[in-house]
Amino acid sequence: MATIHFTKGHGTGNDFVLFADPDGVVDLTAAQIAAICDRHFGVGANGLLRAVRSNSIPEGAAALAEDPYAEWFMDYHNADGSVAEMCGNGIRVFARYLTENGLAELEPGGTLPIGTRNGVRDVQRNATGFQADLGRWSLEGGEPLVRAKELPVARPGLGISVGNPHVVVALASDQELDGADLTFIPIVEPAPEHGANIEFVVAADPLVKDGVGHIRMRVHERGSGETLSCGTGAVAAALATRHWAGAGAPHQWKVDVPGGTVGVRMFPTEDGEHVSLSGPAELVYEGTLELS
Repeated sequence: MATIHFTKGHGTGNDFVLFADPDGVVDLTAAQIAAICDRHFGVGANGLLRAVRSNSIPEGAAALAEDPYAEWFMDYHNADGSVAEMCGNGIRVFARYLTENGLAELEPGGTLPIGTRNGVRDVQRNATGFQADLGRWSLEGGEPLVRAKELPVARPGLGISVGNPHVVVALASDQELDGADLTFIPIVEPAPEHGANIEFVVAADPLVKDGVGHIRMRVHERGSGETLSCGTGAVAAALATRHWAGAGAPHQWKVDVPGGTVGVRMFPTEDGEHVSLSGPAELVYEGTLELS
């Protein structure tokens, strides 16, 4: 029987179970992860984050090749136990977990590189908590049709990749956004090959104030269901809204999610446009789990 000491944390209500396994000796099955994340019979979470040294996990070799200072790898799994490439809220909570537990240092103005299955991501402290550079993004194109329960007609979506797949759908009003029943999985046609997170977005009125765009969002996450927040989903929603708004749209956005507010910023780099996500990261409590 394995015993792990865990911490429960969240970023704007997107919650995670975190534990340190520096040498990569704890090999949890998908069923065990799903049991831990179960809200009735387990700890309850949208996903599980294992802190493992990059040199102790096969996927970490690519991270160290990209940045030899990426000592820690964020091994992330969805609530159903499936592997995920990236998590924007999760990486902020992960950074706080590392620093609070003395596993890494992050001084004001400094950068903490963290390995993920989508490459190394740099995290910094800021006024709202932590900011993560999520790297380059891509417009997947097409207009897949999305059907959601309690939305009367199918809506066109926009495919965007932020290291993990998203389909963003614009709605006409707050009433439509609030009325959608996301306890049911939205149907996307054609279906994405590896699934996708589905974001439903409403523009604020006014859309832009003092040079900052403002939207509201709800999300159904692949492998987790509706969550109070999705970091990469907020980024995808802001990118999609900027795309729809056209020339002159801002590169800085405020995204309201059911669990709070996060900030999104697009900025140029030598290898193309990057996008960052900022917001709070909270550690709530600690405990011990014994797993058969």
